[in-house]
Amino acid sequence: MSTQHTYRVIVRGTFDGLTDEARARLLAEVEQHGLAAMQFTEEGSLTYDAVLKHFSFRYVVVSDAEDGEEMASAIAEDRAETALKEYGYGFRELRSTATDMDTMKINYKGRRAAGPA
Repeated sequence: MSTQHTYRVIVRGTFDGLTDEARARLLAEVEQHGLAAMQFTEEGSLTYDAVLKHFSFRYVVVSDAEDGEEMASAIAEDRAETALKEYGYGFRELRSTATDMDTMKINYKGRRAAGPA
């Protein structure tokens, strides 16, 4: 059995060929998809602004460590593509970046060792 790792994946893309209905729906919900909506979830968190040019999804993907970040990115891109098609939003140029949270080094700057002064 392979070790599972947790990845945070950001999938970015460009809206393309949005219908008037899709555009109106996106604009009606733009406040719910701004900076405050940026969180990593399994379902994906969609963010965009009123310009309706670029968007991003943030995903948490749990995958076999041996498959690495490439597989996590592929899974997230597939999820994003499926969601965009279900919403009826045209898109192009999906690309992603993944971070393996299990191997990420945390740098605690400014932390001092306890001891006598």
